[in-house]
Amino acid sequence: MMGGFNHYVVVKFKDGVAVEELTEGLVKMVSGIEHVKSFQWGKDIGGPDFLRQGFTHAFLMTFNGKEEFDAFQSHPNHVEFSKLFSPAVENILVLDFPPTIVKA
Repeated sequence: MMGGFNHYVVVKFKDGVAVEELTEGLVKMVSGIEHVKSFQWGKDIGGPDFLRQGFTHAFLMTFNGKEEFDAFQSHPNHVEFSKLFSPAVENILVLDFPPTIVKA
């Protein structure tokens, strides 16, 4: 079964970054953009270092389709927030994909 579109971001923040403020800003930004169907995030709680590779936070946004994702990407709130988020990031991995849902 397929449906929707996912934007998955895994991040290692730079030392000294106010991560809590950034995540609060991210929540606020996402709340103001109607194209985002759902949003969740979390912080790693102790995976082995060799598996984590320094990454600490994961963010997942879902959309009804790629068109909504494209609209989100160019939304002024997202463009503006990216200017704060990007400089705080030491390393990032981004995957954008239509999910194959095995068990909903």
